[in-house]
Formats: sequence, C-alpha cells, structure tokens
Amino acid sequence: MQGTDDAKCPRCGARIGEVPTYWLNETLLYHDALDGTDSVVAGETVVKGEPDELVGRRLHIYECHSLLGAGGMGRVYLATNTVLNRKCALKVLSPRVAAHHVDYVERFRNEGRSAASTLHPNIVTIHATGEADGRHYLEMEFISGRSLQQLVNDEGRLTPVRATVLARSIAEGLAEAHRCGVLHRDLKPDNVLLTKAGLPKLVDFGLAKQIFADNGNERLVGTPNYMAPEVLLGEQATNSSDVYALGVCYFLMLTGRLPFTGATLHELRRAVTSDPVPNVRQSAQGITLEIAECVNLLLAKSPENRPQDGIEACQLLQAIAGQVRDLESLLLEAFRDADGISWRRAGDRYEIVVELPEGRRQTLYLEPSEHTGSEKLLLIYSVCCPADSEYYEEALRLNSLVPHGALALRELDGRTYFVMVDTYPRATVDPEEIRRSVLEVALRADDVENRLTGLDAN
Repeated sequence: MQGTDDAKCPRCGARIGEVPTYWLNETLLYHDALDGTDSVVAGETVVKGEPDELVGRRLHIYECHSLLGAGGMGRVYLATNTVLNRKCALKVLSPRVAAHHVDYVERFRNEGRSAASTLHPNIVTIHATGEADGRHYLEMEFISGRSLQQLVNDEGRLTPVRATVLARSIAEGLAEAHRCGVLHRDLKPDNVLLTKAGLPKLVDFGLAKQIFADNGNERLVGTPNYMAPEVLLGEQATNSSDVYALGVCYFLMLTGRLPFTGATLHELRRAVTSDPVPNVRQSAQGITLEIAECVNLLLAKSPENRPQDGIEACQLLQAIAGQVRDLESLLLEAFRDADGISWRRAGDRYEIVVELPEGRRQTLYLEPSEHTGSEKLLLIYSVCCPADSEYYEEALRLNSLVPHGALALRELDGRTYFVMVDTYPRATVDPEEIRRSVLEVALRADDVENRLTGLDAN
C-alpha cells in the first residue's frame, strides 16, 4: 500500500489518492511499469457516438450486433452464435491490454475456466472460449435484464424482504464458487445481473481490473468501495473477503447507499478499517433486529468474525429470509407472459395497472398488512368509487354476489371509498394465487364502479 496515493490517473491527472469519488466504485488497475515509473492502466472506455470496430461485423462464428458494455479487460457485445443460432454475450479481450500486459491473456482465459467450473443458476454460464483474428473471446449466456446496480439506481432502497431474498440468492452463487475453490474478488452490484424473472446471476470472474501495490508484490484486487478491511490493508483476498463484499451489497440494497465512503482511497481505507458499521435500522424503516445483526456479521472488521465463506453466508441469510418470497419475484412469475399488466413499486406497496376489455382499466394495490410474524397478510385491493350514501344499498347487494374477495370501506387521503379487497397469508402466498386474485379483483372492482357510477376513473 505504501506510495499508492502518489500514483497518477491518466484520465484526470490526479494522484490515486485524489481520484474522483466515483473511481472508488470502479475496479482500477495500478501497477509498476517495467521502467520503474508508476502507471495506471485505465479500463476500456466508450465514447458516445464513437463507432465500434466490431459492431456490425463478424468475429469467427459470431455476428456482433451492439455494444453492451466495457471493462478493464475489453468489451462485451450482444452477438449471435451463427452455428447454433443462439443469442449470446461475447466478451472480447482488449488488444491494447493484451499487448501491454501479457498476463492478462492468462487472466482472461482463467475467467472462462473459473466460471465454467461453477455451473449454478446464480452464476452466468460460460459457453465457449477461443481466439480469432488475434482476439481472445468468451461466449457467455446473455441476460437481457438489468444489473443490481441499475435496479438500485432506478428504485432506491429495496424492501427488506426483497433485499434479503436477493442477498440470499447471490450468496448461493457465491457458495457454489467457493465450493469449487473459486474466489470472485470483485463482487459488486455491477457484477450481478438480474434475469427478466428477477433471478440474480454473478458475472465477471476475471478480475477485469486490479489495483497493484507499488512494490510489485502485494496487491489490492477488486473495487475499493467493496473491499474488505484486510484487503485494503494489503492482505490476500479470501472467501471471507468475498462475504464482506456481499455485506456491502446487502447494505446498499437495504438503504440505497454504501456503508463507508471517502473522497480518496486513503479516506475510504481509514473509514472501512476504523469506523463502526452504520446502524442499518437508522438508515431505513422496517428493518428487523435479525437483519441488522446479519448485516453487522457480514461487515465485521475481522474476517474471523464473519461467515467464513458463501456457504455460511447463505445459511445465515436463509435463516433470516425463511421461505418468504419477495413480492417482485412473485409478480414477475405471476405475470411473466401476461399482456396489459404493468406495475411499479412505491415503498412497500406495489401499484398494478390492469388493462380490461372495451378500453377500460383498473388500478390495484398490493401491500403487506401491519401484522407481525406469521399473522402478516398480503392485501390485494382496488378502489371502486367514493362511498357516497346514495351507493350504499346497491353496494351491499353487489357485495353479496361477489364470489372472490369482498367489498369493503377504506379511508384514503381523508375520504372513505368502496374498495374490492382480497387477502392471503404473506408467508405462503404463491404466484398463481396472486395472478388469479389480481385479475378477479380488477374485474369485480371495475364492475362495481361501472354499476354504481357509470365511470372508469380507477
């Protein structure tokens, strides 16, 4: 670590100790040049509007359609394997990096070997590796969803249940990697992709970029904001340091922010190694003591006090999550192939819009009840119309005819409304029950609204 704060960044000219804060969320590369001068190898960058030499061209059996992203080792393209007629993500090693750093060719190959040895639903599958036209490539499973970082950027903090379920799934992938003797060493939300069904998958086992100590022996590996204290102090990465990175991801999902920050690498290192873990319950509402204790264990300063690997971390998170599934994954499964149904989350509540025949539509809400433990319910309801006295008699008659759910009174924004409501035990509700109930409640609520008011306001 000695002297790292004096290395200069080629992008901004600042010393590594003075790089912009956002760089601490990137996997930087810092090493000793052969001539003894300090140098930093920046990752591949993409300039908006600049043409890419592989887009629209063929590399071996792959047609490269568009650029998906860039990293320290190269670029990733949406491509088609023309032999199997299969869409894939094609990762191509940067010729510049390969030419200047021969060991990166081996690291690139190692990424393929490492990921290919860990076949698991929570790890992106590597289909093939090879070399063509002087370029090394990896063919990977194409995930069309967004990254975990994009999810947090879009939605802010996640609900405690959803964050815990996602953390548990990530830990399951990490556990499989550790069983196979593979350290990830760069676990962070950018390296977790979410499928359309919301399943998280770990990517980038190649240490796309690294920070090397200036003595050429010890090295920092990974992304500073997700590095364990012992790694920031120059010790070797272990399974437990992967667990720490998982803890940072979990904290970020629960609160929408990182547990430790710093304007420089030096400041970040001091905070991570010296400051106490922030109280996650003070950062966000609805977080239980069990979740807070789990976060503290994952982010323990000493590696001996953390779960020792992904297997133990997964067991810990499983104990917290139990068998409860988060609402987002339930909705994704319930309406995977459904047209005319969309939703968005606002805090702990989901707002669902259902398109109905004859151009009508109905808005529904899903939210957990305020009960505790096994008594907690999932409420599925939709507003029919204001509970005006002139509607009472007809509303009572219609309620007696409802075979699914019930017509009830609910106070909303200081006014009383008729709502169609259905409930299920939160701990055992399944996607089919949600699908059936949402469609039934939408139809019944719209029918009541139409009969009582003749309008389509909800």
